[in-house]
Amino acid sequence: MHRIFQNFVDRLSSADDPHEFSKAMADTAAALDLSCFAYLALRRETKTTPHLISTYPSCWTARYLNKNYHTIDPVIREALQTPEPFRWGADFSSRSSALAEQQLLDEAAQFGIRFGFTVPIHDGRGPVAALTFAVDEKRPPFEKCIDSYGRVLQLMATYFHAHVRRKLADERKVDGIRLSPREFECLEWASQGKSAWEIGCILGISQSTVAYYLENAKEKLGVRTVIQAVALLVAANKRKRN
Repeated sequence: MHRIFQNFVDRLSSADDPHEFSKAMADTAAALDLSCFAYLALRRETKTTPHLISTYPSCWTARYLNKNYHTIDPVIREALQTPEPFRWGADFSSRSSALAEQQLLDEAAQFGIRFGFTVPIHDGRGPVAALTFAVDEKRPPFEKCIDSYGRVLQLMATYFHAHVRRKLADERKVDGIRLSPREFECLEWASQGKSAWEIGCILGISQSTVAYYLENAKEKLGVRTVIQAVALLVAANKRKRN
């Protein structure tokens, strides 16, 4: 498992586009006897199409985005309400009182998406994201992987989200000052109370490298401490939401 995870982190570090990110996750999932996956990140603007990286059938993902199914998806609703990973399956239909939700689950089942394990990602920097591993039926290898490596999959989802945000994010400005992808990402994690060592573990870089990026961010923002830089970032994010 250690070798699989390290290879996954290495591939995330070198990925530069959605296809490479998708391939890194898909290959890692296959090595763990998992089937297809979907990473969906909601946007700050509620009417904007979510960011989706997935190995679900393309005809389904195209329909999902075109119909704005994320607004009625009971899996996404659950992810919005809890920070903990959860399993889902046929019972979601019985728990959904809305006809539209039941129809969505029925449609998904037609494309082989009947059961899943979803990791909500609440990083405090915007709307929720979620990464789901799905299968068409409950199989022993899938259940065994979730039982044995559930927390590892949660960590993988967090790493995936962090790297996608860094490489594919649209905005990396604080008070009009543009930061590099690494500077912005390190500062965002610092705003979540992460130490330089913890940030290094998440991003796959050394603690001293994290400190280097935070120093650069402080210099660009004209402040002396990380706390002051974080305060500027938090204030800027609040203005964006309002």
